[in-house]
Amino acid sequence: MPHSLKKLKLEGFNNLTKTLSFNIYDVCYADSAEQRAAYIEYIDEAYNAERLTGILTDVAEIIGANILNIAHQDYDPQGASVTMLISEEPIAAELLSNTASPGPLPDAVVAHLDKSHITVHTYPESNPQTGISTFRADIDVSTCGRISPLRALNYLIHALESDVVIMDYRVRGFTRDVRGRKHFIDHNISSIQNYLSRDTKDRYQMVDVNVYQENLFHTKMVLKHFRLDDYLFCIQAQDLGEREHKRIQKLLRRELTEIFYGRNLARNLEYMGC
Repeated sequence: MPHSLKKLKLEGFNNLTKTLSFNIYDVCYADSAEQRAAYIEYIDEAYNAERLTGILTDVAEIIGANILNIAHQDYDPQGASVTMLISEEPIAAELLSNTASPGPLPDAVVAHLDKSHITVHTYPESNPQTGISTFRADIDVSTCGRISPLRALNYLIHALESDVVIMDYRVRGFTRDVRGRKHFIDHNISSIQNYLSRDTKDRYQMVDVNVYQENLFHTKMVLKHFRLDDYLFCIQAQDLGEREHKRIQKLLRRELTEIFYGRNLARNLEYMGC
């Protein structure tokens, strides 16, 4: 576990780079080709470049960043991307906090940023053989300075309701104190989970894989409770026969389990009780 860190008196600007890679997955079952096309059209509109720009603008506000430039694009046939260049706010350093606690939703928070960026890319796709459609959004928040992009994590999870969430946080580089000693991290962190709100922890099953010596932190989450109607598009569970109900539920559980573990599973394996 990382040891307790005292407040640093730096030789100059804090040159540590902190990057949060945040991936969400939304899974759906659509029975026919028309329903799958309708789902992709719906999700593509719900997460178009305009809405994603709004979400990233909120992230910048939460961490107290100035937005310098925005580039956004919707793609044909589907998908969207947004990239923001951000810089530090002219604020007093003593107001900053790296406390391992959930970020706002979204209350005003100050930050110290320079040469930083926020990006998002979306990837809607469907499987015509099984009827499963999966939407993925990748968000990267990279900051230079004292504040950690984990301050925006709580907001992102609530803004992008999802079935599976996979997060990586890494601190890179080093900064020097007034004696010339290098510091490779400037805040205590034992888990990304420390930055999540209680309601999120109650809703998701979580697993950590952390490499403390390398300042690498990884957390993945999947919803604890499975309700079939939440995964059906254009149909309802009550309209399905018992056999079809079980078949679709099995397909969806397999999809969620394979995404969570990041590999294809043997056909005879039991799926997680999500």
